[in-house]
Amino acid sequence: MPVATMPLHRHAQGQPPARPAALRRAARRLITLVAAVVVGAGMLAVPAHAAPTPEEIEAAIDKQWEQLEPTIEQYNKVRAQLKKDRKKAEELQKKIEPLALQTELALSRVGAMASRYYMTGPSQDIGALLVSAKPDTLTEQLTYLDRLAAQERKDLQVVIDAKQKLDGEKEKLDALIAAEVKQEKELAAKKTQINAEIKRLQASMPKTTVKVAGCPTINGVVSSAAQTAIRVACQQVGDPYVWGADGPDSFDCSGLTQYAYKAAGISLTHHTGDQWNEGRAIPRSEARPGDLVFFFSDLHHMGLYLGNDKMVHAPRTGKPVQVSSINYMPVAGFRRPY
Repeated sequence: MPVATMPLHRHAQGQPPARPAALRRAARRLITLVAAVVVGAGMLAVPAHAAPTPEEIEAAIDKQWEQLEPTIEQYNKVRAQLKKDRKKAEELQKKIEPLALQTELALSRVGAMASRYYMTGPSQDIGALLVSAKPDTLTEQLTYLDRLAAQERKDLQVVIDAKQKLDGEKEKLDALIAAEVKQEKELAAKKTQINAEIKRLQASMPKTTVKVAGCPTINGVVSSAAQTAIRVACQQVGDPYVWGADGPDSFDCSGLTQYAYKAAGISLTHHTGDQWNEGRAIPRSEARPGDLVFFFSDLHHMGLYLGNDKMVHAPRTGKPVQVSSINYMPVAGFRRPY
């Protein structure tokens, strides 16, 4: 039995038509959802880049220094050669100046003679010579005048040749100096560029890293007071031990730690026993850079802990402030003064 079908336009009857505003809102929600999925997928796909470690930064600085040091030495070489060549140029100039004066004077004499002959003509001089000279000496005198003129020309040529030779040497030297000046500027610019990169790398060191010449690089120093104390104590490496001294140029053991923490705004007494009581007890397993480390049962020696079983301290008379292992003396304990 055939099934009756309803015209298509009848299906739509009784259903409200879709509103444009509702459609737009639905489209916006769909686009937002898709965008969130895409961004999330992108974030998952891009690996996170960890900040370089202090060791990696140090390695990068070493690499830059490998370029800088040869540049510095080349710069020194060019500058030294430039100094020598400039001195040679000055000496040449001193030789050229009198020759230039001689040439100028000789040319003036020739010019005056030419001017006189141009104005009066040589016939008057020859005529005077013919009138005053005896016949048997006329030929001799004419020959003598000719020799004088030839000698004048010869002397002038000698001076000109000598000056031209020195001028040629000076010209070559000036060209060499100009090339050296250019090279010096290029090397100085290269040195400045590499130095800037080294400074940038140094500035990228984590704020918790303390690096001072004479001490190992120390990482993970979270306290600003400890950072200052470590930096100041390490700057004293090499200063002599003097009993009872607390700086700035000599120290004993408690004088050094007092001086270091004074720079950080923390007041400690210049005595190992007092500094033991002025800090709070820290187990060795929790000791960190900047803590005070004490030795022997009577606490008669101490140092500033640097981590990794190292400390900076003033050992004794005859031994300057230095970095040492804490294990060569019996450790009594650690104290934190901040």
